[in-house]
Amino acid sequence: MEPFTFATSKQLKLNVCVRIQNLEGQKPAIPYSQLLKNPELKFVGSNLSPVSDLYISAQVYGDNKPLGVPVQTAYKSFKASRTWKEWLTLPVRYCDIPRSAQLAITIWDLGGPDKEVPYGGTTVKLFDTDGTLKKGRQKLKLWLDVESDGRTDTATDSTVESNDEMDRLEKQIKKHESGEIPRIEWLDNLAFRQIEQIQKRTIKRTTEHFLYVDFPRFDFPVVFCDFEYPTIAALAEAAASAAENGIATPTASSTSHASVTTGQTAVAAGSIPGEPIPAPVDGGMIRVYDPEAAREKDNPAELKHMNLVRSQRNGPSDRDLKPNARIRDQLNDILKYPPTHELNPDEKNLIWKFRYYLTRDKRALTKFLKSVVWVDSREVRQVLELLPKWAEVDVDDALELLGPAFTNHAVRTYAVARLKKADDNELVLYLLQLVQALKFERVQSGDNNSESSLAQFLVTRASENETLGSLLYWYLAVEMEFKRHKKLYERVVFEFMHQLEAATEAPERPKRSMLARQAQLNKTFNTLAIEIRDMKVKREKKIEHLKSYISDPAHGLLHFEPLPLPLDPSVVAVGMIAGKTQATPDPIIIRESNVFKSTLSPLMLTFKTADGGKYPILFKNGDDLRQDQLVIQTFTLMDQLLQKENLDLKLSPYRILATSPISGMIQFVASKSIAAIAREYKTILEFLKHHHPDPSAREGVKAEVMDNYVKSCAGYCVITYILGVGDRHLDNLLVTPDGHFFHADFGFILGHDPKIFAPQMKLCREMVDGMGGIDSMHFKLFKSYCFTSFTILRKSANLILNLWTLMVDAGIPDVEREPDTAVLKVQEKFWLEIGEEEAIGRFEVLIGESLNALFPIVIDRMHNITQYWKS
Repeated sequence: MEPFTFATSKQLKLNVCVRIQNLEGQKPAIPYSQLLKNPELKFVGSNLSPVSDLYISAQVYGDNKPLGVPVQTAYKSFKASRTWKEWLTLPVRYCDIPRSAQLAITIWDLGGPDKEVPYGGTTVKLFDTDGTLKKGRQKLKLWLDVESDGRTDTATDSTVESNDEMDRLEKQIKKHESGEIPRIEWLDNLAFRQIEQIQKRTIKRTTEHFLYVDFPRFDFPVVFCDFEYPTIAALAEAAASAAENGIATPTASSTSHASVTTGQTAVAAGSIPGEPIPAPVDGGMIRVYDPEAAREKDNPAELKHMNLVRSQRNGPSDRDLKPNARIRDQLNDILKYPPTHELNPDEKNLIWKFRYYLTRDKRALTKFLKSVVWVDSREVRQVLELLPKWAEVDVDDALELLGPAFTNHAVRTYAVARLKKADDNELVLYLLQLVQALKFERVQSGDNNSESSLAQFLVTRASENETLGSLLYWYLAVEMEFKRHKKLYERVVFEFMHQLEAATEAPERPKRSMLARQAQLNKTFNTLAIEIRDMKVKREKKIEHLKSYISDPAHGLLHFEPLPLPLDPSVVAVGMIAGKTQATPDPIIIRESNVFKSTLSPLMLTFKTADGGKYPILFKNGDDLRQDQLVIQTFTLMDQLLQKENLDLKLSPYRILATSPISGMIQFVASKSIAAIAREYKTILEFLKHHHPDPSAREGVKAEVMDNYVKSCAGYCVITYILGVGDRHLDNLLVTPDGHFFHADFGFILGHDPKIFAPQMKLCREMVDGMGGIDSMHFKLFKSYCFTSFTILRKSANLILNLWTLMVDAGIPDVEREPDTAVLKVQEKFWLEIGEEEAIGRFEVLIGESLNALFPIVIDRMHNITQYWKS
């Protein structure tokens, strides 16, 4: 069979065109008797002259509806025949018309002063019965004295139903013009003369009217093409095929979806990577992959070009390729791109070309994997060959490889192998994100019981360390509350519990019974919190009820075996002295129990610890603490990054643990808000003097306390700026008696703020006055700490961005509000596009703007008045 070349209508971005050629046929003369009955007929132009003035209008219809406005021919005066030879361009493109598209053509005649009457109309389909776009000369039957209707079951069909010789010859002429019949000049001339004679005889005896038009001719046949949604079987087959090559499936954060109702049947093209095709959500709504949204990402023309370019660069000679100085600089610029940067085709081809040269650079691996055409099995084989030879990547790149963009099993296994080298303390910093990364693990071959390298790694490490085990259990418990990934996390919990049962007894290993007791303690607190919150009594009565509840032996809070607290597993609460049967008095210190004045009435509970100290916590029900938990985790990570560079800014990120989507625990830190300090001590400096006076010091405060205050102010100003923490006022800026400044309440992040004209960074006059004023030496130190910490954190921007990328699908409120731009909002705060000196200059300007902003002062005053009247 000979090859057949064609184009699709979706590729044709041209407007629909038609050339009006000529009208064939004349109306018979109207009898005088008919003119007497209807005198208006004598004003119709075609009744007065056989070549009267006419004009033609054309309009595209589809599925009985007009597609665009009609277009008409220009005025033309006829002499011997009605011939226009004019192209009409309609305001509709071929790629946008449906399979049923028709062209409605009407010829209009003059019917008197300011009056038009239809001379005749015809409706022609733009596609043949086989779906091919019509082209070339068309002979259309004209229905006299009616306007074309454009309906699917049109009454003005253009089809010429005739078997005479002239119709047969016209079809052959069309084939001759399109090249289907070979051209023989001497024979063609003879044939055309004979056809002209036949045509003259036919015109004389026919009474029908025909309109001749021309459609554009293209080099190839144009076939109608439209996107058809795949069946469930096709989706399952495609998902299985994609899993073999590790092709990333479009996710909700990267592509658009349309909701479709199909009764009880549901499919989801573009479902979550690593998950089987999900069942329908409530109401039978399903998500359907939208090809228009992914067009820029999966451009077939670019993929074809990339394959052609790389097909010539897959030989053994690639191993010896080395870039020149100019290309080396270009490659270095590419490697400096942040993880959110999309590589263009030329950059991908350049990375691929010098892939062997780049194996010595650990920064290049993620860029190389982004440059791979994963549908090409040859390239996938080369990836598997190069991975073991690549320079070992840093943790931030390993975390990027566990994100939604990389679903190849070998790539993710490589990333997990790198994480295995991290110690337990480092792993705690990333554990929250690693639990989220489980959502992107692709289930191989659709087997729900297939192994996940990341899940195995987390289960193994968590079963060997009590802190990791406790935190992993609670992170998984929260995720199991959501239907979307419930089965996935239930499988991981099952494997974790199974491994705990099989593990040998060791002091540092978590025990299943310990996790069960933590869960029971959380359940008890949750029941109590709901009960107290719903009580319609004064706060004093609620506090009495809390203390009596703890005192009741039936609730099991008077004594218990030593238990690592879920909030901080390194802290062991003691309800019984080890080795003795006698319980310690007051394991939860009843006299220090409290109920805070708030709508949710959070409980304050103080535990006695194994080291003889106290550990107060707040328990809340009715509030989603996952966003606060993420912010505090980022604070802790940034504090560790700064300390690695020998910069201790005395940060004190308190702990938060969400135990469900609506409840959780918060570490209580004894402190006062700046608003309370202003009421009681007037200034922060007086507050610090009261608790730690030093008459010999310039400000009258002990040097270490002032050092705590200045450094912690600098650290929190920088970190809250980077994360875009909003809704800052003097009631959620806190200071401890020993000078540690910190923020609380992170209900607004990433630049969201309920107040208008909110500053990018919260630095108020009260904070600066606590340092001794704007001209003090401590304020200059504060600025230098800000510059140094911001510079250090800029160097670790990729790690922070990759961690936040893994949280895009975690259901965090302010991230979920704008998932496509959430990480970019964090990135833009680092000013990665400029140098270090310029960044420091910008930050100094930011400090000045924050300090001199007038509107935040007004907002703080209004907030204080509001709080006063509430109290």
